[in-house]
Amino acid sequence: MAEQARACYMWTMQMPADPKSPEMRRRRFRPIPVRMLVPNVITLLAICAGLTAIRLSTEGRMELAVAAIVFAAVLDGLDGRVARMIKGQSKFGAELDSLADFVNFGVAPDLILYFWQLHELNNGGWIASMVFAISGGLRLARFNATMDDPNKPAFAVNYFTGVPAPAGAILVLLPIYLAFLGMPTPPATLTALYTLLIAFLMVSRLPVFSGKTVRLRVPPEMVLPVFVSVIFFIALLIGYPWHILSACTVLYLLSLPAGWKSYRDHQRNAAAVAEAAATPADAAPSNPAPPLTSVVSDPGQDNRPARLN
Repeated sequence: MAEQARACYMWTMQMPADPKSPEMRRRRFRPIPVRMLVPNVITLLAICAGLTAIRLSTEGRMELAVAAIVFAAVLDGLDGRVARMIKGQSKFGAELDSLADFVNFGVAPDLILYFWQLHELNNGGWIASMVFAISGGLRLARFNATMDDPNKPAFAVNYFTGVPAPAGAILVLLPIYLAFLGMPTPPATLTALYTLLIAFLMVSRLPVFSGKTVRLRVPPEMVLPVFVSVIFFIALLIGYPWHILSACTVLYLLSLPAGWKSYRDHQRNAAAVAEAAATPADAAPSNPAPPLTSVVSDPGQDNRPARLN
């Protein structure tokens, strides 16, 4: 008991008595570098864009609402890359990014669809909207839970499991793009079924190419062509937004089988390599037989009868 009392006394003596002491303040409130704040500011701007899209949809300004979702998707693609470039990653930023994705790409798109057409189905349209939002939340939760899975094969880094939430938000708005192009508005039931299809693709186990390992370095001779290509694409997106978004959505949907086939090819190759590496060990016998040796009989121990004279 004396030793325990002495240890408790020494532990209390090491702690600062005053919580307002400089040491305690230094431990609890450390200065945060500005580079840690920049990605979070971008994420907050994306949340503002998603909330603004919800307000615009309630007011009937659907074109601006869809544009706000696209702007939020662009900001979502920038915050992570900016954080990696300036080494501003943090756990707080990762959690904030997940919250932003749920608001911008789970809640906002389904409300836009509901106020645009799904409200015609009454409860049926609302159920389809809720299923899409819940699927977006489940998709994000699964991504966060399996991000550091040690059992994931090396080639799986190049693929998402299911359609990512930002892509799902862009895909589910395809009926609105087509309506803005002057095409006949599809029936509300068809829009609801399409919404449920995209929700299923988000929570499915479908391998989707992520493009994370694509090299971002550009050869010197290709710098100017890349600049021109990016400017040209942005100009097309501004001048013909619904044409570009419709074409990109259709191409993305058509690329899903190719991503699945590529993943299966990598999986088969990895299985073949593992089997080839394990074959020599399996082929070797566990108890090898001793080598055959010639038996030399000892004349002194020969029990055969002597030759008759």
